[in-house]
Amino acid sequence: MADRYLSFTATGPGRFLTRRLGLPQPAALARWSAERPTLDGGLLHLTADPSDLDLAPVLARTGMGPAGSDRAAAVVLDASGVRDVEGLAEVHAALHPVVRSVGPSGRVVVLGAPLDPADHHQAAAQQALEGFTRSLGKEIGRGRTVNLVRLADATAAESTLRFLLSPKSAYVSGQVIEVGAGEEPAAPVDRDRPLTGRTALVTGAARGIGEAVAETLARDGARVVVLDVPQAEQDARRVAERLGGTALLLDITAADAGARIVEVLPDGLDLLIHNAGVTRDRRLVNMPAERWIPVLEVNLASVLRTTDALLKAGALRRGGRIVATASIAGIAGNAGQTNYGASKAGIVGMVRSLAPRALAEHGVTVNAVAPGFIETKMTAAVPLFIREAGRRMNSLAQGGLPVDVAETTAWLSHPGSGAVNGQVVRVCGQSLLGA
Repeated sequence: MADRYLSFTATGPGRFLTRRLGLPQPAALARWSAERPTLDGGLLHLTADPSDLDLAPVLARTGMGPAGSDRAAAVVLDASGVRDVEGLAEVHAALHPVVRSVGPSGRVVVLGAPLDPADHHQAAAQQALEGFTRSLGKEIGRGRTVNLVRLADATAAESTLRFLLSPKSAYVSGQVIEVGAGEEPAAPVDRDRPLTGRTALVTGAARGIGEAVAETLARDGARVVVLDVPQAEQDARRVAERLGGTALLLDITAADAGARIVEVLPDGLDLLIHNAGVTRDRRLVNMPAERWIPVLEVNLASVLRTTDALLKAGALRRGGRIVATASIAGIAGNAGQTNYGASKAGIVGMVRSLAPRALAEHGVTVNAVAPGFIETKMTAAVPLFIREAGRRMNSLAQGGLPVDVAETTAWLSHPGSGAVNGQVVRVCGQSLLGA
């Protein structure tokens, strides 16, 4: 369903009226396309306090040149060397003069360091960057985003910075992403198709967000297996045929689902994308067990069982990626969704517990995306005023698109994202709930 309010605010009368009434003024977001794969403008690289990060080689590979006399499309502030309150003054001094000149749909990325448990002054200063970043994200406006990346070193940061400094991250703002230490990953043979030679299994891929994820992974070179329930056979085969992939008709809640996947993919897979999910909304006092159990079974239990089965069978090749779908409902809660919120919070717990072990034992990373209000057929059926609240209650004052979740999934699936592990990244435009 079209966002008529967003379209109206782009007109002269719309801008005048919303400004006079103090209403949200969302800006149309610049998203990735083959015709416009990069942001319009250059990159401004700033430093607050001396830093040990060698960022020049990484930033040179983001596809952005240095900002000239025109306004910058993106600003990267290296604040990893800030160790005390005095150093925070350098953060202000660096960004205060330039933040207004960042172009529409521009990016501000603040680079921080891991918190030092042996130095509470450093930990305080670096944690302060989180409050600073989230606050700036809520005030910067004009479709611009602000994110914080904590780096152990710069060698493994390329895929993350390329994502955050591109149109692909249009609906990701106010996030704190940790990139661990690691060797510099080998450059993909084809930077435009970094998943070439990789096999991706996407559950719930016959429509909606799952279809967008499958399409984006295929765009990046992956061979995609479109998994959905037998009732969705027509849609699943349509998507698979369009993407040059294969359809797998399977109830993911079946006890033998993992074994059947192994049987169908004897050579293994590289990317396991848990997207399948259902809702059965009702307040707890009115929620019978038959509305509770299916949501927990599809959204959480099946994810745990399938993941365990595939890891135990060695079906996920080393260098593989597991990306599960959480939700801001699992982070902030949502009235009428105790079942859904519980299932999605469970995904967060799984990711945080499994990630270090899966990497150590299987060479596989485990992360999650947590969508906010995404424009789908499901949200189009939500009553008008609730739908409008969902759209406007974020820093970008609009709903996201399925492709926003898909682009974030593709970044976490990238061969160069091996140092991103155990992360739960909200794709919510910096929702004002739980943000």
